[in-house]
Amino acid sequence: MGVIKDSFTKIREQCKELILTDKQIEEIMRRVIKEINRGLSKETHAEADVKCFITYVQDLPNGKEKGKFLALDLGGTNFRVLLIHLKDENDFEMLSKIYAIPQSIMLGSGTQLFDHIAECLANFMKEHSVYEERLPLGFTFSFPLTQLGLTKGILARWTKGFNCSGVVGEDVVQLLKDAIARRGDVQIDICAILNDTTGTLMSCAWKNHNCRIGLIVGTGSNACYVERVENCDLFDGPKSGPNIKQHVMINTEWGAFGDDGALDFVRTEYDREIDQHSINPGRQLQEKMISGMYMGELARLAIVRFTKAGLLFGGVGSDILFKRGQFFTKYVSEIESDKPGTYYNCREVLEELGLEHATDEDCANVRYICECVSSRAAHLVSAGIAALINKMDEPSVTVGVDGSVYRFHPKFHDLMVQKIRQFVKPHISFDLMLSEDGSGRGAALVAAVACREAQ
Repeated sequence: MGVIKDSFTKIREQCKELILTDKQIEEIMRRVIKEINRGLSKETHAEADVKCFITYVQDLPNGKEKGKFLALDLGGTNFRVLLIHLKDENDFEMLSKIYAIPQSIMLGSGTQLFDHIAECLANFMKEHSVYEERLPLGFTFSFPLTQLGLTKGILARWTKGFNCSGVVGEDVVQLLKDAIARRGDVQIDICAILNDTTGTLMSCAWKNHNCRIGLIVGTGSNACYVERVENCDLFDGPKSGPNIKQHVMINTEWGAFGDDGALDFVRTEYDREIDQHSINPGRQLQEKMISGMYMGELARLAIVRFTKAGLLFGGVGSDILFKRGQFFTKYVSEIESDKPGTYYNCREVLEELGLEHATDEDCANVRYICECVSSRAAHLVSAGIAALINKMDEPSVTVGVDGSVYRFHPKFHDLMVQKIRQFVKPHISFDLMLSEDGSGRGAALVAAVACREAQ
């Protein structure tokens, strides 16, 4: 029994570095706001890690948007095309199709990428009998963008495994327009380019007019929020006068928080190893501590360390366990979904990894490691969200949230609510609302609001 208790105690002792104290969370909040202000300021924007890009989206949906809209959602290894028919405040029809992006195109030329997208758009319009119609399109492009207007966005850098040549530094709206023009067979007006966080905010604001923050916790992590125009040095539009809008949405690109060392005081050897083996070492450091692209690997690295130290599985691992990237983030959610004292999912996962010899104690320890990794992610996100809510200082704020980690992890929502409540000013009420398809419906809503404003 001594050995079991010993391994249990030692693992808990060594997992302490994965648990954020309240003092550390307060310090992270302070640093997040400092970095956001640096991103908003003309003087410091260039060297700020958290870029706080201006989206030029200034109007939230009012429920009166009507008509047919296309949406294009590009943000990962596949993209979606959607046709959305808005009828009235809660009535809409949505048709969509997912198209794959082959690895060769993800790493090929920008021309190939946009020609592929334009071809899929045309095929989709044929399939849904709108090939002859001229339709407005909202373009969700979930990579870091410098926006120069509602329909002009310059790609700052590729993330998520993309590396298409000839796109960084270019206007992606123009590249899509050019690809559509090269075909010459469909009529599409690109009304707006946006980020998936903006879409998330818009899709929630359509139903809940209190929504002021959009958050993604999925493959990546990012947040956007509503800021006063007077605080946005780089806003290139009228800031005063009659009928001038007071607010604009800011896409923080907070995944890069910590790239200057601001998170080093809470990073662990696991974080450093993940970073070293990533395709963008030294970049997107906060995202690497939070998002679904890395969470499973963080857990695997800790499990491997404890296995090699003889504290797990009797010191006997497996080829799969020792292989990078083989402990998927969905395993973390599955293992934590087991009822207390039962290890049904955990055993299934460990068997898939070739660890049939795991004992109940091993299962308890593996679950504890997963809980430490996922709770830390939830608490990091909560620190950022609490900081934004306090900065805006509105009496009541809804946070629209999307992404696979938030959606599928059994405790992420509760962990966030609890931690945000702890650090938000007492007079502010808030709630978290699961976004129904922000990057799709949200894109159509941005296009719809743009059309409404133009009229």
